[in-house]
Amino acid sequence: MLQFSKYQGLGNDFVLIEGRDGRLDASITSPDPQWVRRICDRRFGVGGDGIILALPPEGPGELRMRIFNADGSEAEMCGNGIRCLARFLADSDGDAPGRSWSIETPAGLIIPVLQEDGQIKVDMGAPMLAPDTVPTTLAVGEQGLPQGELTINGDLLKVAAVGMGNPHVVVPVPDLASIPFDAWGAALEVDPSFPAKTNVHFLQVKGSDALDIRVWERGAGPTLACGTGACATLVAAHLLGLSEATAEVMLPGGPLQISWPDRGGSVFMTGPAEAVFDGVVVPELVPFPIGQPSKPPAAPQPAQKTSAGSATFDCSRDCQDGCRQPDNCLRAEAQQQVQSLLDSMSLDAMINLATDSLEERTRSRIDQNLGG
Repeated sequence: MLQFSKYQGLGNDFVLIEGRDGRLDASITSPDPQWVRRICDRRFGVGGDGIILALPPEGPGELRMRIFNADGSEAEMCGNGIRCLARFLADSDGDAPGRSWSIETPAGLIIPVLQEDGQIKVDMGAPMLAPDTVPTTLAVGEQGLPQGELTINGDLLKVAAVGMGNPHVVVPVPDLASIPFDAWGAALEVDPSFPAKTNVHFLQVKGSDALDIRVWERGAGPTLACGTGACATLVAAHLLGLSEATAEVMLPGGPLQISWPDRGGSVFMTGPAEAVFDGVVVPELVPFPIGQPSKPPAAPQPAQKTSAGSATFDCSRDCQDGCRQPDNCLRAEAQQQVQSLLDSMSLDAMINLATDSLEERTRSRIDQNLGG
């Protein structure tokens, strides 16, 4: 049985899967895009803007995050997603305000911090303003960021690009309510000026410290919020002379506080993340049978050595491209054990076991909130 938790940040919602113990199968940690699409489907699956995996670190971080968009593509980073992950970690481990996590992402090491009011403040790192780092074919303009004019469906749009570990294009407009949002958003996402596609943000300036945006996310379409997009929008607006270095960025799902105090330094994002529900994916929707979740983890096994005899062997990591020790396949043995378990239990019994585990997690979250 595969347990998951559903979290949302300003309506940007994600399916979170715990895998820090390194025991998730490669079919989950490197999922087939079709499976991701099925799980994120709001009618035939759990529903969500993406799937977030909490995984063992590969470098100096405490853990590693992988995030997959609803279309199955992998994202480099997601501001709302990493806030949801931090809130999930705090709820799972009973962490108090002040707790921070160093989280490895394809966009670099990101450090969220749990605030006293339950919100999450995230050091998002410095923005990327060189065209090849966004990436974009737009040239750097006088304001120090990639700028240009693009013809979209016959309309000439002035745009600016910013990288936050993932690509963003910001389009200032006089009135958000009057633009052809879907048509412009879909076209800009795949415009040739953005070789890796791009997230799209239409910006209406309400004041020097108040920005309103609508979001078209790469791989997801219209969403209620985008944390990295709010950061990119603040950077672009500040460099274009449209806002101060600190502003409230209002998204359809609610506000984020964004600050860029040093033009040579990090952008900081503060906003909420909340639990929605915990659940279990039925066996028919799991690409590989995950073991019995309610039993305590088995005692650690002696470290396996690679053929070189030096590095620790991790089946889920080292065998992604094919089994490296077929004469002693750990995955095949695990599959056989899990299948035996599944054959010996009814579906109702497995659901009862998973429910017991989820109830324990829910009680822990309630106790933590009451204690706070």
